[in-house]
Amino acid sequence: MLRIPLVVMGLIALLWSPVAAANSLPDENRSAEPLRVLVFGDSLSAAYGMPDSAGWPALLGERLAEREKDWKVVNVSISGDTTAGGRSRLPDVLERAAFEVVILALGGNDGLRGLPPQAMRENLEAMVDAIEAVDANTLLLGIRIPPNYGRRYTERFEAVFADLSEERGLAFEPFFLEDILLEDGMLMDDGIHPSEAAQPHLLDAVWSRLEPMVEEAEARSRPCNGAG
Repeated sequence: MLRIPLVVMGLIALLWSPVAAANSLPDENRSAEPLRVLVFGDSLSAAYGMPDSAGWPALLGERLAEREKDWKVVNVSISGDTTAGGRSRLPDVLERAAFEVVILALGGNDGLRGLPPQAMRENLEAMVDAIEAVDANTLLLGIRIPPNYGRRYTERFEAVFADLSEERGLAFEPFFLEDILLEDGMLMDDGIHPSEAAQPHLLDAVWSRLEPMVEEAEARSRPCNGAG
């Protein structure tokens, strides 16, 4: 008769116990595929002049990693990009993966180049259409430009973001740089780009609008229990 050492029998019993079986099952609180946020912007979101790990999108990834659900931040922001450039490349990005939220953060370079606000509006709206077509939600980040562009132009430029967000019912942050502009050390020497020290503040400004969207996405992804 085969004799099985007691320690081995104990190990087998442990492996087949209800506790061990529960621990071996996939975590029901985490999706098989992570929930995703796409950051689609320009240099303000591209960690310009600093390591990628210091930019606010990377910090967003760290914040989302603390949540019960599994999240992934995909940042495809390109320094110098305009709404026209974003409009041309967004469809390809959206085909690569499913996103719960797209943070649309383009327009600053349109303003700095004095491009027509109406064209910017058309490009942004086309991108919102593309995002909605893949069942993702849009968080629109507005931007402001220096007053030396003239009152008429700056008003028309800034109104594009506010009007579009209202008409399309979008989550909207009017100017996520507002709280850093007058603080020492928050801008680089060019007076335009936020410094590394400013990145946590930018994240907080975005998070105030993004958090409800994250919670909504998590609720949608929660598995249904029971017959109800």
